[in-house]
Amino acid sequence: MRHIAIIGSGPAGYYTAEAAQKHWGDDVRIDIFDALPVPYGLIRTGVAPDHQSIKGVSRRYEKTALTENVRFVGNVTIGEDVSVADLQGLYDAVVLATGAPNDRQLGMEGEDLANVFGSAAFVGWYNGHPQFADLAPDLSGRHAVVIGMGNVALDVARILAKTEAEFAGSDIVGHALKALNESNIHTITILGRRGPHQIMMTPKELGELMHLERASPRVDPEDLPEEEEDALLEPGLRKSVAHLRSFAAIPESVHADTPVEIEFDMFASPVALEGDGKVQKVRVERTVVEAGRAKGTGEFYDIPADLVVSCIGYRTSPIPGVPFDERAGRFANDEGRILPGLYCVGWARRGPSGTIGTNRPDGFGLIEKIAEDDASGALGRKGKAGREGFDALAKERGIEVVTFRDWKKIEEAEEAAAREGAPREKFVDIESMIRARD
Repeated sequence: MRHIAIIGSGPAGYYTAEAAQKHWGDDVRIDIFDALPVPYGLIRTGVAPDHQSIKGVSRRYEKTALTENVRFVGNVTIGEDVSVADLQGLYDAVVLATGAPNDRQLGMEGEDLANVFGSAAFVGWYNGHPQFADLAPDLSGRHAVVIGMGNVALDVARILAKTEAEFAGSDIVGHALKALNESNIHTITILGRRGPHQIMMTPKELGELMHLERASPRVDPEDLPEEEEDALLEPGLRKSVAHLRSFAAIPESVHADTPVEIEFDMFASPVALEGDGKVQKVRVERTVVEAGRAKGTGEFYDIPADLVVSCIGYRTSPIPGVPFDERAGRFANDEGRILPGLYCVGWARRGPSGTIGTNRPDGFGLIEKIAEDDASGALGRKGKAGREGFDALAKERGIEVVTFRDWKKIEEAEEAAAREGAPREKFVDIESMIRARD
């Protein structure tokens, strides 16, 4: 029997567990650890609340979770409750599937001003992550600036622009829905250093902006390259640029009739955030793109900003005793191998790139490497204590473990508390989650 510990219950963690099951069958026991009492990681707290179809992938993870040789071990913080070294002593292989939950810093003057947030914090706020539930962004101003040209920036802009009615069927948490319903934001500027041919936004997400009740997207036609140049783009990006062209063609009369405007400001690099205690404007340098890279022109201007959300990427959380690549913001690894018996997968391995589905081949590929190490003897002899050993350690240390059965009780309570039309009302603090299982 092989015993595997997976740290992180998001997509990378569950796909890795699924792969281990398919490789070893009944000859493996897998414990999936999470600091929260609830599973699914990014699916629960990262995917936009109005994208319920994407969240449906959790049903696949539940199928894995309900098998006899996979166990969810929630409410256990690695590095505090137990160390990686503790787990290495109990399990044949330890896999870090912790994702990249921390915001990359802007690295510019003024980012510590009030009402400036990274996307992990802001998205966590409207998705009910316990760490960010008390964020309380001030939405009383008229101008929001979203920094970044990827899908997360689109998510943030779309959430800020929606009416209460448009959140029907979503699982946005109550405190965020109330704040957004009372929002006074009129202009949402999406700021990007490069141009239309370098955006990371996908066609589906861009297309959603054309169907908002009270908002219209605006693109300056001068920012668009000659249309024949689009033919050189890969198909997905070409479709995305086509959306930008359609935004640029929206008549001024339409903009005049919509109370919220989502403005794409491209070839624009933020260089400083300014304000008296609280952010008031973004200082921007106009850029040109040379060989795919943005280069400053020395031309500066200001954009009013009562709220700033930075969507420029994420970093993995370091864990004591685990080699970490500070520059890349992920664990130092060779194709998933960190140290003998210690591995990483998903964003913790490759950085924040790819889609949710990208984690499936990543998880299956890692299990192939673990199997290779097993066959070569690198994992050592069988016979480690595995989950029985962890349970004894947890009892000794007074660790209050939350199981998958407990999670199902929490889920039932969230569904029972849902407002009309919503799938659930999430608990936004750990204490409430744990009480709900009793």
